[in-house]
Amino acid sequence: MLYVFLIILLLSIIFTFRLKKPLLLSVPFVSIFIYLIVQIAMVPLGFFETIRFIMGLR
Repeated sequence: MLYVFLIILLLSIIFTFRLKKPLLLSVPFVSIFIYLIVQIAMVPLGFFETIRFIMGLR
C-alpha cells in the first residue's frame, strides 16, 4: 500500500509542475483520508461507534 501512495505522490508532483496547478498537491492527502475512511468502514461495528473507540484509545 505504501507504494501506491508513493506513486500517487509522484504523479501528483509531476502533474503539478506540468499543468501548473498547485491544487493537485492536495491529491495525496485526499487519497490518504479516503483510505482511512474505507479502513474504518471495514470494522464490523457501526461507523460512529468505531470513531468513538478510536478516539477513546490513549
